Amino acid sequence: MKSLIKITFSLIIIFLFAQQSQAQYASKKVRSKHELYTDSLKNVTYNYVFPIWGQGAYKKGFDIPYPIGIMANYIWMDQGIDITNLQLGLKTDNKDIPLTPVDFIEFGENRNTSYAFNVRPDIWVFPFLNVYGLFGYGKSHTEVNLVAPVALKSVVDQNITTAGIGVMGAFGIGPVWLSIDANWTWNKPELLDKPVRVSVFGLRLGHTFTFKKRPDRNIAVWVGGMRVKMSTDTKGNIAMKDALPPEIWDKRDEIVEDYNVWYADLPPAKKAIVDATAVPEIVDRLAAADGDAVISYGMDKQVSQMWNGVVGLQFQLNKRWQFRSEAGLIGDRKSFLVSVNYRFLGFKKKA
Repeated sequence: MKSLIKITFSLIIIFLFAQQSQAQYASKKVRSKHELYTDSLKNVTYNYVFPIWGQGAYKKGFDIPYPIGIMANYIWMDQGIDITNLQLGLKTDNKDIPLTPVDFIEFGENRNTSYAFNVRPDIWVFPFLNVYGLFGYGKSHTEVNLVAPVALKSVVDQNITTAGIGVMGAFGIGPVWLSIDANWTWNKPELLDKPVRVSVFGLRLGHTFTFKKRPDRNIAVWVGGMRVKMSTDTKGNIAMKDALPPEIWDKRDEIVEDYNVWYADLPPAKKAIVDATAVPEIVDRLAAADGDAVISYGMDKQVSQMWNGVVGLQFQLNKRWQFRSEAGLIGDRKSFLVSVNYRFLGFKKKA
C-alpha cells in the first residue's frame, strides 16, 4: 500500500504543477537552460504545512508558489439580463396591493453594468489545488426597458456587498498549463430582500515565459472562457422616485396617455386581468407624481449569455508579488479586471 501511495504521489507531482488562475500563474518547471536553479530546488528542505506534498514537488524540480496569498481586485462588467415571470405590487399610505403576475408586460433589451472591489485570501492545499474566499463591495447600474404596454425605461442604481468561496485546480500539458476554476458568491443588493447567488466557472489555457537571469520572475499569458449563472428568483422593493429616471417623470402625461389608449383597446377579459394587478394603481401614482409610492417586485432574472471569452496576462515580479489583468472581449458580456497579489510562506511544521 505504501508503494502504491508513493507511485501515485510521484505521478501527481510529475503531471500536475501549480499554475494559479485567479491569483497568479507563477509555478513553472524550470527549463533545461536553468539547470542550476532546478538543482537548487531539488535540494530545498520545505518545512511548511502547506501545500501538502510541497517537499515532493521541490524534489521533482518544481518551483511552487508561496502557499498563502492575499489579492486585491477591481472588476468592471457589462452584460445583458433576461427577465421573465414578472410580478408587481404597490404600497402607499392607504393601499397595499400584493404581488401578482403581469404577463402582459413585454421587455426589450435590459442591461446591467457593475464594478466592484474585492479581497481574495487563498491557500494552496496541494501543489495542484487552491482554495479561496471572496469578500467585496461594489455598485450596480441596471437599465430595464419596457416595450409594452408603454415604452418605459427604469434605471436602478444600488450598492452591493459580496461574500463567497472558490476552488481552483491546475496542471501542465507539455509546454502549456490548464486551470479549472469555480466559485460561488452571495451578492446582496441593497434593494433586494435576499442575496443573489452567482456561480462562476472558468477554463484557462496559457503559457509562462521565465526570465533567463531571474528564474523567479516571469510573464504568463492565457486565453479561456468564463460561464456566469445567477439564481433566478429575485424579490425586492423600490420607491418609484428611485426606479424611474427624471426624464420619465418629465413626460409622465404622455406615458399615462399611451397606457390609457392601450387599455381602451383591450377586450373585456383582458381588462379584467390588468385590473387585478397593481399596474393601474402604479400608472395613477405616476400621473400624480407620487414618487414615494413603493413598488414591490418579483421576477426570474438570468444573464442573457452565460459564456464569454477572456484573455489575460500576469507579471510576476518575484515569488511574493504578482500583477494581473484580464479582459472579457468575446460575447455579450464585457469585463475588465486588474489585481495585485502578495504571497507568503505561512505556517511551519512542528519540529
